[in-house]
Amino acid sequence: MIMAMLACTQNRTKPLSPPKHPQTFVSILGIAQDAGYPQAGCLKDCCQAVYKDRSKARRAVCLGIVDQIGKTSWMIEASPEFPSQYHDLQQLAPQNQFGGIWLTHAHIGHYSGLMHLGREVMGAKRVPVYTMPRMKQFLDTNGPWSQLVKLQNIDLQRIKADTSYILNSQIAIEPILVPHRGEFSETVGYIVRGPAKSLLFIPDIDKWSHWERDIRDYIHQVDYALLDATFFQNGEIPGRDMSEIPHPFVEESLVLFADLPAKDKAKIHFLHFNHTNPLLQAGSAERQIVFDAGMNISEEGMVLAL
Repeated sequence: MIMAMLACTQNRTKPLSPPKHPQTFVSILGIAQDAGYPQAGCLKDCCQAVYKDRSKARRAVCLGIVDQIGKTSWMIEASPEFPSQYHDLQQLAPQNQFGGIWLTHAHIGHYSGLMHLGREVMGAKRVPVYTMPRMKQFLDTNGPWSQLVKLQNIDLQRIKADTSYILNSQIAIEPILVPHRGEFSETVGYIVRGPAKSLLFIPDIDKWSHWERDIRDYIHQVDYALLDATFFQNGEIPGRDMSEIPHPFVEESLVLFADLPAKDKAKIHFLHFNHTNPLLQAGSAERQIVFDAGMNISEEGMVLAL
């Protein structure tokens, strides 16, 4: 049985080599928007080049949390590419048990990988899946996800925003509500705290200005900030009203973060790139703009020590 240790303190397709150090870390298992890269139906050069060279492909956003002291690993998000991401997580620490999955929201790239836990694939037994209340209700009452619950492939654990959950002696995690399209569920980001460092993960948010909190305060408080960079700029998808898919444009984030101290800018790692985003293109001028601004671009396989 797959088990997790949990207490509440308040109400790449190729294997990765297990690192010797650090003992507790986050691994970035995917950096693309929900649909991955290349995206289905895209006939433009941005995706056609990837079909010709599969090494350029990138998976939907997913993080692995690995504690080699407590010998447990967790995932944040269950993307459509769960099989390879789960495999890579196992390769990072083969001796670790799997402690479960923390979900952010009910958009396809963030939860649909749960299907692989069902009887058609893994036939898993009571994998802990940590969800906010509306997300839990969505999974409980809508098939095929409700079948995973009924057959006890997954064990839904209701969580609360702004509450720190102790996973074990090394790791704590805290969900934070953010504004984002809420057709089926609320949306959260997470703060992950390790023995020495902390990480903020917000892959989806409508606009920084729509949030009643100041993202710059959070950046100051953590050691890493993995932030929504779905689109680089307005007009990136010709012929489509981009207000229907609101995200902070990277150009907007660069302006918002321009006055941060250099130390805080260096914490920022952009991710969740749409297939149209030039930050996916090696050597693009837009990538250099980000680097010149003192910020970073997430890459699959990147390890961040906690």
